[in-house]
Amino acid sequence: MAVITEELNTAQQTVSKLCSSLERVIRGRSDTIRLVIAALIADGHVLLEDYPGSGKTTLSKTLGRLIAEDQPGHSQFPSHAGEQVVPFRRIQFTPDMLPGDVLGVNIFDPKTGQFHFMHGPVFAHIVLADEINRTGPKVQAAFLECMAEKQVTLDNVTRPLDQLFFVLGTQNPLDIAGTYPLPQVQLDRFLFKIPMGYVDSLTENSILENHQAIREDSISIEPACSRSEVLAARRACEAVHVSPALREAIVGTVQATRKNPMIQFGASTRAALMLQSSIRAWALINGRDFATEDDLFYVAPYVLLHRLRFHAGAGDSKKALETLMAPIIERLVRSGLR
Repeated sequence: MAVITEELNTAQQTVSKLCSSLERVIRGRSDTIRLVIAALIADGHVLLEDYPGSGKTTLSKTLGRLIAEDQPGHSQFPSHAGEQVVPFRRIQFTPDMLPGDVLGVNIFDPKTGQFHFMHGPVFAHIVLADEINRTGPKVQAAFLECMAEKQVTLDNVTRPLDQLFFVLGTQNPLDIAGTYPLPQVQLDRFLFKIPMGYVDSLTENSILENHQAIREDSISIEPACSRSEVLAARRACEAVHVSPALREAIVGTVQATRKNPMIQFGASTRAALMLQSSIRAWALINGRDFATEDDLFYVAPYVLLHRLRFHAGAGDSKKALETLMAPIIERLVRSGLR
């Protein structure tokens, strides 16, 4: 147990450094930052949604700069993706993109008479998939394998992506011109879907007043941790305790979504697994080595809402989910077996 405690302490220091560094640049969005870091530690991807100008791209680019590449020969988690992997890549999705623009292409070399693979931007630790819903279904389908399997298959050859591979997708709301709805199967690969929302007036005034300093910080900010430290935090996160009663509450929640008449189709077993990994990461973010019902109640909307389809009469989907979960959480609290 002493080894696990030491690993958890180190992991908590890693996430604390990432959160505090991001907050220097991204003002007034502490909860969003903590959710993004929780997803990173839980080995899941994040979809950020809001209108242009809300800070989605800045957050993603800053996170990419905060994780340093391991020094050669010093990593306890060697990459199997070769030397072509870089710490950060940004993909600006557009309607005319082709799958090769994302994955890479085979180039014929007339001197050798052979094809050579030119790595695409997905070969990176952190990938910013900017405005992912502006590209067509063919590119979205090609990107799906990367997110689901951490690999790229081209011309019947499969190449692994880096172990850290983390996608921060940004999406404009569907009422913006030139957007394509993401298919349900791709939405299911995102651990969290987070609406950014607007900041309050005091925060907005501070951003205007300190805009130059914030912009300089976002460019010159130093790495807060290394790739290996993030991967070690992921491994330590698996040691966060989830009690049998809390696990039953997770199962009860996903089961309830399948039986509720206001929900067209409910959450899958994969959603239950992601919910469990999420509450572990959220507990770690909050400095604990055990998860609670509060963790479950807080992260459930971010994990489940983009996986559920409510009927029109359900009203506000978040409130509907909280109402569905309320008796499950209440039974858990009353049992005292948290």
